[in-house]
Amino acid sequence: MEAKHERVIIIGSGPAGLTAAIYTARASLAPLVIEGEPSSTSDQPGGQLMLTTEVENFPGFPEGIMGPELMSNFRGQAERFGAKFLTEKVTKVDFSARPFKVWVRDDEYHADAVIVSTGARSLMLGLEEEQRLIGHGLSTCATCDGFFFRDHHIAVVGGGDSAIEEASFLTKFASKVTLIHRRDEFRASKIMQERAFANPKIEVLWNHTVTKINGDDKVDGIEVTNTVDGSVSTLPVTGVFIAIGHRPNTDLFAGVLDMDDSGYLQTQPDSSYTNIDGVFACGDVQDHTYRQAITAAGSGCMAAIDTERWLEAQH
Repeated sequence: MEAKHERVIIIGSGPAGLTAAIYTARASLAPLVIEGEPSSTSDQPGGQLMLTTEVENFPGFPEGIMGPELMSNFRGQAERFGAKFLTEKVTKVDFSARPFKVWVRDDEYHADAVIVSTGARSLMLGLEEEQRLIGHGLSTCATCDGFFFRDHHIAVVGGGDSAIEEASFLTKFASKVTLIHRRDEFRASKIMQERAFANPKIEVLWNHTVTKINGDDKVDGIEVTNTVDGSVSTLPVTGVFIAIGHRPNTDLFAGVLDMDDSGYLQTQPDSSYTNIDGVFACGDVQDHTYRQAITAAGSGCMAAIDTERWLEAQH
């Protein structure tokens, strides 16, 4: 089967990829968005916002909007301007020469330029109830969802800087925050630890892991297990924030694109250029600092403009 040739292929369809699709489509580049598979939590169409209920911090929606509806609007806007969509997962890439090669199983696609927007995923505890309760009292982003937990007792799971940062932020809303860590000391920096210990709303539960999250349609408590003696107890929390880290979806680009020690794609300063001319990256796949829908969308715009200008320079 002959390879299909595209001016621009966008890999991933979260806020970054779909914003890039809107901009490249409006530039008459007719991008092909390979948006991922519905069955894959790490590479699903629409990205992490598909797992979010209400989004209140995206500009332009004073009453808030549901995450899946927001991503559907993004997608419809891109389609309106001529973006094409393939609901599949990219299985292999070859960026060693132009045109770039992208495979979806046995189907080969060629592209003059590629935008990588495969995002990142929050590391989870591996409990079966997580998928059911994410967005219903279970969250991985305090700045996204903290507002919904005013006067609640919340648990934060983790022991690094991000966990303490989340816990500290949540004390603006919560009546109490229990910080649960599986060891008897944090791995967070000293200044972050001091901040947690000095906050009267934060209580630390050492040497415990969360082994069950209770609730049918929303969180109404958690079961914790002592890592020293194995005893089990219940905490009556109504919110759980998991802060044990993030992992960028970059396995596909190992040995192909430059990454930092954590696996995030590296882009040139103030741009979306990767180490390969004509391949651009945007969104959470290259941003481990902000991880917000609005910053991802902004970097998707940058990648589209960089791509358009680069293609103009090539021809």
